Amino acid sequence: MAKNVERESRLAIIAAIAGNIAIAITKFIAAGLTGSSAMLSEGIHSLVDTGNGGLMLLGIHKSQQAPDFEHPFELYFWSLIVAIAIFAVGCGMSMYEGITHLIHPEPIGKAAWNYAVLGFALVFEGSSWVFGWKAFRSVRGRRGIFEAIRKSKDPSTFMVFFEDSAALLGIVIAFIGIFVGQQLHNPYADGLASIMIGLVLGFVSFFLAYESKGLLIGEGVDRETLRRLRTLVEKDDSVEHVSRLLTMYFGPHEVMLTLEVKFRDELSMVGVRNAIGRIQKSVQEDYPDITRIYFASESISHDQRHGDSSEG
Repeated sequence: MAKNVERESRLAIIAAIAGNIAIAITKFIAAGLTGSSAMLSEGIHSLVDTGNGGLMLLGIHKSQQAPDFEHPFELYFWSLIVAIAIFAVGCGMSMYEGITHLIHPEPIGKAAWNYAVLGFALVFEGSSWVFGWKAFRSVRGRRGIFEAIRKSKDPSTFMVFFEDSAALLGIVIAFIGIFVGQQLHNPYADGLASIMIGLVLGFVSFFLAYESKGLLIGEGVDRETLRRLRTLVEKDDSVEHVSRLLTMYFGPHEVMLTLEVKFRDELSMVGVRNAIGRIQKSVQEDYPDITRIYFASESISHDQRHGDSSEG
């Protein structure tokens, strides 16, 4: 399942990069021929999306390499860089172009070029969106879109979908701005459309940065999974109870589990070792994404805390 998701995510990103390169070139050509601020903002948008796709591929490649305990959050780091790039370059440049066009308005010439390029972009972005939607749908299940994004631990599964959705919205905004400006002979509409595209990119960057931040600083499994893990561990005859259970994601399919367990007093060291082996096996059979499991004995942890407080 994880392999299929990774393959679909990679395919969606590659499709998005190919489409964005072609779209960016045509948008910049149209912006140069017509002088449209909204079209220039759309070209910048596509160019930023192309670079972001490359960063996401790099993040996926890094996350699949052998574990590096000095840099365990490679994919989440590059996801955050993608969000910053969208804000700094895409949002910033679009807002700047829009404000400049409002201060120094110029009528749009050869508007037919803009319509042709926007139609071309709609086809390519729509095709890329379909690939992104398929990759996202494979991990979404029956959950709602925003719930699935919030619970996903693999940014690559929703970033392409979210960026392509923003790109389609940007195309619609650019079309409306150019069309209204042409029909009303109002050059300010084009500048306003550019500013609105910048605001869309700003919202996307904030949302993606927020989602990536939680994973980057350390995020655990959901409460229901914690409850099931606790029940699973306490089912072992050698376990009296579980005092503490902590988890953390290092990658989309790499979770660390730390258990503070109270074993039964009559157990020998051999018995404890056998119990740990059984628990590890049962946990990883039910939750294969849990790749690291660490145990602490409640009595030892209590003695250490008690000793520290006595020394103080």
